[in-house]
Amino acid sequence: MLKIGLTGGIGSGKTTVANYFAALGVPVIDADQIARELVTPGQSALQAIVSAFGPAAVDSTGQLDRAWLRARVFNDTDIGSGWRQRLESILHPLIRAEMQRRVQAIMEDGHAEYCLLGIPLLVESGQTDLVERILVVDAPEVLQRQRVRERDKLSSDAEIAAILHSQASRRQRLMAADDIIVNDADLEKLRQQVLMLHQRYQSLAVAN
Repeated sequence: MLKIGLTGGIGSGKTTVANYFAALGVPVIDADQIARELVTPGQSALQAIVSAFGPAAVDSTGQLDRAWLRARVFNDTDIGSGWRQRLESILHPLIRAEMQRRVQAIMEDGHAEYCLLGIPLLVESGQTDLVERILVVDAPEVLQRQRVRERDKLSSDAEIAAILHSQASRRQRLMAADDIIVNDADLEKLRQQVLMLHQRYQSLAVAN
């Protein structure tokens, strides 16, 4: 089965693209969703995060305090970088293992011609071996910043800049891409690009 890695910078529109593919019947495995599942109360990953960063990492209800953790992980200092590396060392192996398990389940089901693996840090984390092709959703940085500000209500431009700085550059992602979707216009243009790639991937899957 053909495995496509979907990636792009924050605010590029990866989720919207993944949803369009899913509407076409394509299995989508979302690393962010898996990460959210892994840090629910009672899960070993959440326990490991609390052990690494202290009890302040969870709120009064026992849920991961994402805002608190994000403010520290994306702090533009050596300390922040160290926190990010520690967090990734906890989550990335677990996310990778679960993604591989879900790919195997899809393959055993035998109905899908190809599947999509949504991995925001695909290039940065060196996990390109999980996929046969890389699809990058690309957008100008000014649009990324605008979308993140509207979507996440982040407190400052500095916080958005810190997240962008922690990710691969636009140039690095485009150099790694086999396919590119440009998300700088309306949703209909975006959907048409998805439809064209869907047909291409179906042809590639048959050829393989």
